[in-house]
Amino acid sequence: MAARGLSQGSSVFLLLIGLLLWTCGWRWHRFWIVFTITMIAGMIGLSAGRSAGGQVMVAGILMAVAAGVMALELARLLAFATGGTVAWMLTQTIFPEAYELWAIFLSGGLLGVVLYRLWTMLTTSFVGGILATHAGLVTVEGLKPGFDAALWASTHAVALNGAAVAVALLGVVIQARLSPKEHAPTRMISQHDQERNQKKSLETTLAFPGQSQSQASSIWGWLSRSRFESRPAA
Repeated sequence: MAARGLSQGSSVFLLLIGLLLWTCGWRWHRFWIVFTITMIAGMIGLSAGRSAGGQVMVAGILMAVAAGVMALELARLLAFATGGTVAWMLTQTIFPEAYELWAIFLSGGLLGVVLYRLWTMLTTSFVGGILATHAGLVTVEGLKPGFDAALWASTHAVALNGAAVAVALLGVVIQARLSPKEHAPTRMISQHDQERNQKKSLETTLAFPGQSQSQASSIWGWLSRSRFESRPAA
C-alpha cells in the first residue's frame, strides 16, 4: 500500500537493486554495508537538523560522511545487532511466554559475529528478495491496471512467506557460488631454482661453514675458476 505512489522507473530500479543484493550480497558486501549505513545516517542527520532548526543539509552530510568512514568498522556491530534482533523476534513468535530474552539476544548476536559470512549472505539474500518482491508487485500493478497487488499479497500471505524463506536460502547458495574463492598465496619455484638453491646450501655447509652464504658462494666460484684456469691445456 505504501509503495503504490512510486513511479515505474523507481519500482524497476528497486527491483534491480533487490536482485543485485540477492545474488551479489557477499561479493559486494563492503559496498552494501557502507551504502546502507551512510544512507541511514544521512536520513537521521536530516531529521535531527530539521527538528533542531539548524542547517539541515550540513547536518545530514556530516552525519553521512562520518558514518561512511566508520561503516566497515561497524560491520561486526551491525551483524551482532541484526543477529540478536532476529533471534529475539523468532523466540517471541515461537515461544510468546519465554523469559530471559536478553540471553537470546546475546546468543543470536554472537552467532551473527562468529558466522559472519553466512549471516551476511542470509541477511542480504532475505532483504534483497523482499525488496525485489515488493518492487516487482508494484511494477506489475502499474503495468496491469486491473491488478491489485496489496489484495493479492494479503490473499496469498502464507504462500508468500514460504516463498520468502525458500528464496532466501536459494540466494545463499547463489552467493556462495558467485563469491570469489579465497586461496592462500603460494610461490611457485621451478625445479631448476630448487636444485640451484640446494647446491648453494651444500657448498656453503661443506666448504665454508663459518662464512655467510654470499661470501662462501663467491669464494667457491673463484676457487673453481682458478682451478680450471691453472689446468694445462691438452
